[in-house]
Order: sequence, then structure tokens, then C-alpha cells
Amino acid sequence: ATAWKGAEDAATELGAEAKYLESQQQTDYEKHINSFMADGCDLIVTVGFLLGDATKAAAEANPDQKFAIVDYGYDPEIPNVLALTFQTDQAAFMAGYVAAAATKTGTVGTFGGLQLPTVTIFMDGFALGVQYYNEKNGTDVKVIGWDPATQEGLFAGNFESTDDGRTLGQTLLDEGADIIMPVAGPVGLGTAAAVQEHGNAWIIGVDYDWTVSADQYKDIILTSVLKAMDLAVFEASRSVQDDTFAGGTYVGTLENGGVGIAELPAGAVSDTVMADLETIKADIIAGTIKTAP
Repeated sequence: ATAWKGAEDAATELGAEAKYLESQQQTDYEKHINSFMADGCDLIVTVGFLLGDATKAAAEANPDQKFAIVDYGYDPEIPNVLALTFQTDQAAFMAGYVAAAATKTGTVGTFGGLQLPTVTIFMDGFALGVQYYNEKNGTDVKVIGWDPATQEGLFAGNFESTDDGRTLGQTLLDEGADIIMPVAGPVGLGTAAAVQEHGNAWIIGVDYDWTVSADQYKDIILTSVLKAMDLAVFEASRSVQDDTFAGGTYVGTLENGGVGIAELPAGAVSDTVMADLETIKADIIAGTIKTAP
């Protein structure tokens, strides 16, 4: 949805025409890419780690067709593919620090949709942010649902079922977590429902500001880990119009505004923690804080 917003922005601001196809299964990938090529699309944007192979095959077979892919990178790079990647661990680290500061139970939780690098990068950053808070403040806040050292944790097995999100959320709540970050697309909305019903707990959104995209849960959203896919898709579209498109890799970071965290509710954490976040952001940008295992 966020990538599509970038395409819509390109249609509005650049006078382009935007269209989308939604894949229901992996056999749809090649079919949909071929459909867009047949339509004469100037830029084809594929969204998600799972489309990496299909996009590569199509790009190599059609070197004059421009592609961008969200959440996947190639080594070596492909001349007619712009990989749109994001260091979400940087922003998730800050969210983990916030969660450790805001928890009342001393336990926070996370889970993913599928165990993909684009999912676990959030979970890594979150867990390491909690660890950093503990180191700095002499606390012992516990993370359940993910261990960055062993790369083992809790997964729904899909990105669709809100029922699974509710079940996993309830499991984490029952284990004492009062802040949960689901990295599972719409599955996380089921978790938000469970948190709202439970009370005295927070949810952390991912990808987009959930106070906007899921405002029915506004009262329980502590923050969101933002991934500016819309901006990246828009800029890729503009480069095609400007005739400056080049393949390679774009990396969204805290420094260039490609990732970040959404505004916190007033009073959720102390002024000291808010000041800490500014220092942490600067130290991550400087490379003095490690946000990935």
C-alpha cells in the first residue's frame, strides 16, 4: 500500500499513469510482469522480497525495460533494475529503546509474518535497541518472540490472517509483554485488536504511521517504524521521467530520511528518553552504534 502511494503520487505530480496488479500466488509474478511489459509501462515496480527472482529473470531478458524492486537487492547489480532497500534496523533500534523505556511489565514482544530478511531486520533492530536501553540504564527488560543471536523466533507463517495476529498477540500478552511489534503486514491488525481489548498495553506499527493507516487503534499505538517506500517509488518514477534512471541500489537510512520512527504520544516516555533518542540517532548515523547482529 505504501509503495502504491508512491505510484499514485507520481501519477498526480508527474502526470504519469499508475496501475497495479496484486499477486495471489507465486505463479502470478511472471504473468503480471509480462502484462505490464505488454502494456508498455515505462517503469515496472515489483514489491517484496519474494519477487526477487522473477524480477531478475524479466530484467535480464528485457534489458531495455526499466524496473524497480522494493525490499530486494542484487549482487552483482542489474543495470536496468533499481533496488529500493531500507535499513529498517536503524529505526527499529530506536523503537526498541522506546519500548524498553515505556514498558511497565519489563517484557516486550515481537513476531514476524515469514522469516525473511526484510522481516527479521526489524526484529533484530528492535531487540538490540532494548539491549542498548538495558546497558545504558541498568535495567533487565526482556524481549520475547525473537533472539537476534540465534535468529530464532515467532512467526505467523503468512501476511494475511488477522486471526493469526490476534492469537500471537494474545500469546505474547499472556507471557507478560505489554508492548508488541508485529512485523507481518495486515496480520498485525489482529494483534492491535488483541492489545486494545487487553488494555494497559501498546502496539508498535511498521512500514507506515499506523495512527494514519490504522487510526482505529490510535489510542494504543506507541510509535511506528517508518519505511518511506512511497518516497523511494516516487523518486524512481521521477528519474524515469527526467531520463536520469540508473540501476543499482538505493538504501533508505536515518540519515537520508528513508527510515525513521513516528511521533510518540505525549508523556509516553520521559524528556530524558526523548533526548536520548536524538543522541542515539546521531550515533547510528555516525556508525558508533551497531543496529544489526
